Amino acid sequence: MGFFKDMKSGLTRNVTFLGVVSGLTDISSEMLYPIVPVFLTTVLGAPMQVVGLIEGVAEATASFVKILGGRLSDKAGRRKPFVVLGYSLSAISKPVLALAATWHFVLFSRFIDRVGKGLRTSARDALIAGSVDKAHWGKAFGFHRAMDTLGAALGPLAALALIHYMPAGKPDYRFIFLAAFIPALLGVGVLIYFVKEAAAAPKIPGAAPAPVTPMSADFKTFTVLYALFAIGNSSDVFLIMKARALGFSLTHVILAYTGYNLVYALLASPAGWLSDKLGKIKTMAFGFLVFAAVYLGFAVADRPWMIWGLFALYGFYGAFNEGIAKAVVSHLSAGDNRASAMGYFQGTLGFLSFGASVMAGFLWDNFSPSAPFIAGAACAFISMAALAVWTRRRGFSF
Repeated sequence: MGFFKDMKSGLTRNVTFLGVVSGLTDISSEMLYPIVPVFLTTVLGAPMQVVGLIEGVAEATASFVKILGGRLSDKAGRRKPFVVLGYSLSAISKPVLALAATWHFVLFSRFIDRVGKGLRTSARDALIAGSVDKAHWGKAFGFHRAMDTLGAALGPLAALALIHYMPAGKPDYRFIFLAAFIPALLGVGVLIYFVKEAAAAPKIPGAAPAPVTPMSADFKTFTVLYALFAIGNSSDVFLIMKARALGFSLTHVILAYTGYNLVYALLASPAGWLSDKLGKIKTMAFGFLVFAAVYLGFAVADRPWMIWGLFALYGFYGAFNEGIAKAVVSHLSAGDNRASAMGYFQGTLGFLSFGASVMAGFLWDNFSPSAPFIAGAACAFISMAALAVWTRRRGFSF
């Protein structure tokens, strides 16, 4: 009972409802993630080059707007308006897809969806950090990642269920796009009515705005050392490609990826709690070790049954890394520049992820399908070692 009571402490009203909002939004987004490429190529007749262009523009937009959104939120001294606007834009993008007559509509939909994600992410993470004591930051971000990832697991299953009840071989993609609008709209409603932000300090007429605290040297160092890992952290599409190469059907791929998300969702909160007890960067090191083991496993895997276990183990990496990294950024930033720090950190990782995927494709085509996974494992080991040395020298206690 003491464990569960300790797990619950620190999960404030804002943290809880922001988790609900993210879960609903991810159900909506992940319902469409495996559907949109098929819709583009089979219904709208777009070539694969256009599919790549749309995804490239979408992810680059999100990375850039995360940085911009964080800076704007810090400058305004507000969080919730940016979060509401961001989630609202992402919700509106769903019915736009249902109107698509050409691939240009899909590009526009993905663009406004990623603008929304960029606007909300940095401000939302700063709002989470500001809604709970720093002793519980690991737990708070872990819970949020758990809810977000649970939505990511349920979304594709919801899409499969809708397709199951449609005529065989004739899925109504536009109906699925409209159905995805419902959980996104519910998420915006929960955000507006249940998430509260403390009132901003009143501004003195004629007074110059207070200068924002500059980014600390420790934050910059952490970002650079984490970036060493991000250089090898390519898109999960390459994991899916390896599964397909070993004979996985589309349904099996979705189920394996769902299993990864379920493991991630189940472990993210306990991992965050553990990071508050043992130290966040130490806990992240375990996540890097798991990542390296999984990538080496994908490099040597030659039997379909191996893929199921590797996807499940991959969930451990997510649980012990992504939310905890945001807690570390919270410790290395100040209250008035936290959204900017979140934006710079996540925006940098987004741009590097694009580069990592380009590099992985080059290694796959020009060397072997195992090469991207070996390179990713090596980057994880290097980053883990560099972070361990730096943490010991700085003597961090968080």
